[in-house]
Amino acid sequence: MIRHAMSNLNAWLAILAVVISSSSGDVLLSRAMKKIGDLGELRAKKGITFVVLLMLRNRYFLIGVACMAVSFYSLLFGLSWNDVSLIGPAAASLTFVANAIAAKFFLHEKVDGRRWAAALLVAGGVVLMAF
Repeated sequence: MIRHAMSNLNAWLAILAVVISSSSGDVLLSRAMKKIGDLGELRAKKGITFVVLLMLRNRYFLIGVACMAVSFYSLLFGLSWNDVSLIGPAAASLTFVANAIAAKFFLHEKVDGRRWAAALLVAGGVVLMAF
């Protein structure tokens, strides 16, 4: 009983780590790409080496990639503690909800009612799945 409870706690902590790090990575990578500009145009004008160096000099890009790596390894840890039928859908759907919130408040994007409704339905599905 205690072992099962610890496994669930570890799984939900891993899901939380996936959601936070993945959403943070998405926000940081979005900010980096908006700052850098259209990669296709830059590559056509100045070459691929210039584009790669430009990305590697952007701190938002580097921190975003690090966050995505943390997300990936958190997902692996979660899968080692619990079933993929819980970890996969919960992490993916809660990341969707967190991305909607982050898009609104950190990137100042317009998030319409349909996206909020979808996020609410997704969160409800996670609650149903958890019990």
